[in-house]
Amino acid sequence: MNVVDSSGWLAFFADEKNAGQFLPILEDTASLVVPSITIYEVFKVILRESGENAALQASVAMQRGKVVDVDTGLAMKAAKLGLKHNLPMAGSIILATAQMHDAVLWTQDTDFKNIPGVKFLPKK
Repeated sequence: MNVVDSSGWLAFFADEKNAGQFLPILEDTASLVVPSITIYEVFKVILRESGENAALQASVAMQRGKVVDVDTGLAMKAAKLGLKHNLPMAGSIILATAQMHDAVLWTQDTDFKNIPGVKFLPKK
């Protein structure tokens, strides 16, 4: 299983230099877990930069994976991980989602750089 954080999705949608590294992961929708908070973050950025139609299209693409909403158990695990790794709320929820689904977390975000189970891809 795989989780791609918001930075990876945004790199993909913007066709940044790392987009190709995320493509095989994002195309394997059967193994893709999508924390609902990533939909929020990606939708917000694309809405601001490219408008509602582009943001809606991105949201639809993201929902091809298994979308995971925040429940009580996930929220408490995220809080613990946030304290342990000094992560902001969204990052904590994304990491907790990955861990609860035995998934690899793919990211360009340096907040996750040295956390086990994370595949960090430096921005090019």
